[in-house]
Amino acid sequence: MSISTAQVLMKKGKRGAAAYISADCASGSPQHLGPLLDVLLNPSKAIDEWETIDWCRWLLAGGRTPDEFAAVVRSYDKHDKCGLVWIPRVVAYRCRTCGISPCMSICRECFHRGDHSTHDFNMFLSQAGGACDCGDNSVMKEDGFCSNHGNKCPRPGTAPAELMCVAEAMMPRLILRLLQHFRENSDQPSGQAQPTSNSYRIAVQECEGYVQMLMEFNNMGDLMRSAMTKALINPQMYRNLVEPPFPETEYGGYMAESNRTYEKALDSFPAPEYFPDEYRHLPALAPRLSHNTLLDEFIFWTFKYEFPQNVVCFLLNMLPDQDYKEHLTRTFVMHYARIPLVLEAAGDPDMLSNRVVHMSVQLFSNEALALRCVQQLHLLHVMVLSLKLMMGKILVQNTLHDPEKNTHKVIDCTRRVMKEHCYWPLVSDFNNVLSHKSVALVFLQDDALVEMWFQFLSMLQGMNVNVRETDGHIEFEPSSYYAAFSCELEAAAYPMWSVLSHLTSPQHAPLAKRIVAAAANCLQEWLDEMQCTTPRAPQNGTMHASFHFPLHRYLAAFLCSCVRTLGLSAADVLPPPRVLALLAHHPLRVQVSVIQYIRRSTSRCTATWPRSCAAACARSACRRRTYSLRPEC
Repeated sequence: MSISTAQVLMKKGKRGAAAYISADCASGSPQHLGPLLDVLLNPSKAIDEWETIDWCRWLLAGGRTPDEFAAVVRSYDKHDKCGLVWIPRVVAYRCRTCGISPCMSICRECFHRGDHSTHDFNMFLSQAGGACDCGDNSVMKEDGFCSNHGNKCPRPGTAPAELMCVAEAMMPRLILRLLQHFRENSDQPSGQAQPTSNSYRIAVQECEGYVQMLMEFNNMGDLMRSAMTKALINPQMYRNLVEPPFPETEYGGYMAESNRTYEKALDSFPAPEYFPDEYRHLPALAPRLSHNTLLDEFIFWTFKYEFPQNVVCFLLNMLPDQDYKEHLTRTFVMHYARIPLVLEAAGDPDMLSNRVVHMSVQLFSNEALALRCVQQLHLLHVMVLSLKLMMGKILVQNTLHDPEKNTHKVIDCTRRVMKEHCYWPLVSDFNNVLSHKSVALVFLQDDALVEMWFQFLSMLQGMNVNVRETDGHIEFEPSSYYAAFSCELEAAAYPMWSVLSHLTSPQHAPLAKRIVAAAANCLQEWLDEMQCTTPRAPQNGTMHASFHFPLHRYLAAFLCSCVRTLGLSAADVLPPPRVLALLAHHPLRVQVSVIQYIRRSTSRCTATWPRSCAAACARSACRRRTYSLRPEC
């Protein structure tokens, strides 16, 4: 019966069938749209079939032409926010005068329509992509909004109820069809344990036209975004669409098989195994993902398919809708612990890193939203645990002083995770959320979280050991120094300066003292592992040197802040003199090594260090840096 109903409707032509469906939906209980969509969105058909996509455009228009309908819907757009999404290598602007978040950025059109002539701004070539924040008062000041966004633009009238009735009825099925396509292509090919990146890429290319259609709908403005958001975040609607029991029909059989494929995909994407037991209760660290809405599953496939560009752009284009942004951010956090798994398995981690940050930077730049995720979903714990777990897989024995007595383990800078900066999205997100003062204060007040962070920093302490050569010239020098310096700058130094920037008054003195105590305790543990009990180094200690001591950096920086800014005396915060003497040895050794390197460069001395030293590397800026570090770094 449904097929015959659809055939009768299709004989009316696209415009005639659309007008009939519109009247049916306006009645409040549509009976004919479902059978028609069963035919048009049949999973046995290719998802990018042009005729199907064109039928969807006409049906949504409800009797108007697609262009006429789009114009009418746009006329009711409130223009509160721009939300324009751009891909990598697009010119955008960042205004420090208007920005509330350091990651704020605006598109070229909004920048030129606003008045930034006397502001501190810069034009940059986006490396990871971005989205325009014009009109979003949680990210930038209202004075910086252009004439088309925010409260400066006129308010439209109220749209007639029947205008969006077809869109609201169709949208769940339209989104479901895309999820069905992802499910179909997630199953591993015969003879392979997992689908390949190439098979994922082909599946994404096959749905390019369909995703473009959804983006066209989204670009119609607030009314259409609202209809799409209702479909994406409604739990009951999701259950009705994908959960058993399924009807005993051909489509019911397809959905049963699709559900089995989906369950298999969930099983193949577990949480990392080595999270501490005390954090297993956190929702974002659950062993198995649980999805309650279309948006939940949509994000799952985005992770699984390695953040395809067209899907990321579609998800970001919806951000001007605040309900959607709230749900998207929470869903993203619930999947966050899987990011290391995706990065480690990626064929092109550099491209994947940019796409992850393209999304995450838009979500965590809102301070109120980031704080809610920290308080309710323990975002900071998830970030630090994920970073610690990723780096914990590439630890090697430290070789400073006597390797036979040194039980400390450090990051192996020759590994792919370091050389290809697979950790970068995690530290970028961590730096982003710490730029919010309220989040940074939560971080400082949680002793367990601070301790976990210092455990991560200890993995960098004394890494990339250089050995002094006394017998001849060093023919081939390792390139791991670049990975080591980049990691310490991004993963250790920048978070430190970000946190310190929020400690501006004496009331923050207790927080700073807690960091000093935590750094001193961690350094004492490190000295014990090194069996370093005297300031005098063993004989072979003069032949081995590292330029990476983030624990010393944290201790020194927070000690200075306590004395210079927070009103404490040095006697209140300095460690005992015996401990200070032990701690001074390695920073002084760095200075000696630098002088030896300089002498090497200006003399014919045969006792040389590799070029991978502080003098050569401190001038190197990470190629992914889109904003400069503080000079003290």
